Amino acid sequence: MASSAPRARIFVSHLAGLAVFDPNGDEVGRVRDLVAMLRIGGRPPLLIGLVVEVTTRRRVFLPITRVTGIETGQVITGGAVNLRRFEQRPTERLMLGELLDRRVDLVEDGEQVTVLDIAVRQLPARREWEIDKVFVRRGRSGPLRRNKGETLTVPWSAVTGFTLNEEGQGAESLLATFETLRPADLANVLHHLPAKRRSEVAAALDDDRLADVLEELPEDDQIEILGKLKEERAADVLEAMDPDDAADLLAELPEEEKERLLTLMQPDDAADMRRLMAYEEHTAGGLMTTEPIVLRPDATVADALARVRNPDLSPALAAQVYVCRPPDETPTGRYLGTIHFQRLLRDPPFTLVGSIVDTDLRPLAPTTPLPQLTSYFATYDMVAAPVVDESGSLLGAVTVDDVLDHLLPEDWRETEFHEEPGAEAGHGR
Repeated sequence: MASSAPRARIFVSHLAGLAVFDPNGDEVGRVRDLVAMLRIGGRPPLLIGLVVEVTTRRRVFLPITRVTGIETGQVITGGAVNLRRFEQRPTERLMLGELLDRRVDLVEDGEQVTVLDIAVRQLPARREWEIDKVFVRRGRSGPLRRNKGETLTVPWSAVTGFTLNEEGQGAESLLATFETLRPADLANVLHHLPAKRRSEVAAALDDDRLADVLEELPEDDQIEILGKLKEERAADVLEAMDPDDAADLLAELPEEEKERLLTLMQPDDAADMRRLMAYEEHTAGGLMTTEPIVLRPDATVADALARVRNPDLSPALAAQVYVCRPPDETPTGRYLGTIHFQRLLRDPPFTLVGSIVDTDLRPLAPTTPLPQLTSYFATYDMVAAPVVDESGSLLGAVTVDDVLDHLLPEDWRETEFHEEPGAEAGHGR
């Protein structure tokens, strides 16, 4: 969440009722609440999104990662708003509807206080926001009390009464203990849970997190989890997955179910899925992602580096950019060449990418079979490669992790990863 004048924190009551505008300046709705995700271990909840009432009076969810600015009396979103109805998950709390006016205890002396407002702050160098301060009133509140008591602002850690530990929730507490696990590690945990508990945890994960985990699960688990979600949510999760992984999963579903899900998806995402499913599975076209970094030749090195810094990109996709004539969404205009990020680091920021493009690297045809793909990656020491059709348009890019997934034995995910003695487990996002 950005703003023209940076703020250290924002009180949530100031956001209630604000108009929400899309990048074109059209109003899409108004903020009716904010959604916080509770955590265990005394850690403050994360602000994960806004509940927006659109013009049809339907309430929808706007992820906080889609909010690009809070200006004077308005919220700006950086993309289209998903108009599916908001459904609250087990670990989520509505900040205006459930946390304000709540009775909590001061840690210092155990006194009960009333929550009047809550402040959120953005974590340094991250895209996440968490609850920072709590504005409370001492004494009991109510219309019959004239003296409503002293008000004060205290750190989140100075009050108790919000966390999952204190609410004693079962599956939700289990879910929160998995928060710091990498998607592959969480997928391994889910795989070994009983089917009922696996479904409960999957249902409580947010769409992006569940999408990341599904990509790491065996095919049978993917189909089982997807089949137990409501169809509209299943479509949302598929949209959040990497296109090639989503297409592989869709291809395993019965034809009627696959078509229903494609119909529920955004048209652009559904078109990508259909295009990928048209290729044989073990070919460059079947393995590629349709969302590489594409730039026009008049873009600058600074533009390219800004795109590479996107934390949502995998390291393989961020390793290079592809220069093409417009249109710059796949399938693009004429493919001109590739630039590795190391070259981007060597040239001045104002350099046009069209002047430093590498035209020597031969792109792949979408029909290139898996054995030739592995030879290509080994020969040129590549972690990603462009896929170009007969007309010279860029269709997508194949990454080395997609190739490895198809080279390893089908049961490779069943093998536990054992670290060297003395190594510390990695618990990061």
